[in-house]
Amino acid sequence: MRQPKVKTFVITGGGTGGHIYPALAIARGLTERYPGCRIEYVGGYHGLETSIVPRAGLPLTKIHCRGLERRISWQAVRALGETAWGLSEALWLLRRRRPDLVIGTGGFVALPVVMAATMLGIPAVIHEQNAYPGITNRLLASRVALVMLTFAEAAKRLKARRTVLTGLPVRTEIMTAERQAGRRFFQLPEKGQVILTVGGSRGAQRLNEAMPVVAQALASLPDAYLVHVTGEPHLASVQAAYRQVGMDESRLRILPYLERMEQALAACDLCIGRAGAAFLAELTVRGLPSILIPYPFAAENHQEANARSLVDAGAARMIVDRELTGETLTPLVLELLREPATLTAMGQAALTLGKPTALTSIIDEIDQLLQKG
Repeated sequence: MRQPKVKTFVITGGGTGGHIYPALAIARGLTERYPGCRIEYVGGYHGLETSIVPRAGLPLTKIHCRGLERRISWQAVRALGETAWGLSEALWLLRRRRPDLVIGTGGFVALPVVMAATMLGIPAVIHEQNAYPGITNRLLASRVALVMLTFAEAAKRLKARRTVLTGLPVRTEIMTAERQAGRRFFQLPEKGQVILTVGGSRGAQRLNEAMPVVAQALASLPDAYLVHVTGEPHLASVQAAYRQVGMDESRLRILPYLERMEQALAACDLCIGRAGAAFLAELTVRGLPSILIPYPFAAENHQEANARSLVDAGAARMIVDRELTGETLTPLVLELLREPATLTAMGQAALTLGKPTALTSIIDEIDQLLQKG
């Protein structure tokens, strides 16, 4: 009896964790759906994929790539040259591998790899994490068979053959962590109100400066507790700021970094943080109300577009970074904590946006495409 052909996939996406982690989730889903399949990750020489992908146990091939410039300059010429170099490397690689499918999740490296696939007639799909698509996916959308979306509004900014709203894959631990276990992890009482503040892996300076002012006002709410993930560079200064305002240390948990984010999300009643797509996917699958402060230097200001999608649905409030101070944040935090019904309604709205089956939806779409041949 003839054995079925082993599936081969090339996955590409890089630069930041926002492109890499969804790619790794898709790789995990493919491995579960197609046991024994071969997966090769193609990344750049300088992005975070150089360390993250090998740790995930996937073979990594590196090609040249550089972000495209919008203005005519020597940097723009160099970027075009490196992209062309990367395209030639990708063409050579894909001719040798002949994968069944190429999957791109954005970032500079995805452009030459997915472009090469479409030039060679190899089926290709892309996943767009943000409400405002990046330049790579905008350039590729019309060439690939399918664009999978996290935010529905991204479709109107893409000239795509076909789009489908799948959501963004979220780790199982995020969805299954229990509230009581989260409270025990931080040694917090079960009945108090917990605020989680997180500004990304390196922290958010303006948010770190604002929260001690908020903490001072929390004295009027004796059952309010604060978990603050500062980012490694900011730990000492944030600790000093909390001491200066006299925050009761029994109601405060300060960490430079948190690997067990699922425990913090399970424990909290209100989350304050940036508006990266992966973080918002986690908030929505858990149904958490939030105050979002979009990172102002994100490409195409995509974090503000992400945040507005939650605000428009009633799931979040937003303060733009330039307007964030302790004085602007404090009244909003107190208002929400004093109105449990509002927090509940925001959480329910967030839950309607969540896509807990995002990974299954993505793999189903890929499976249908492969079956069509």
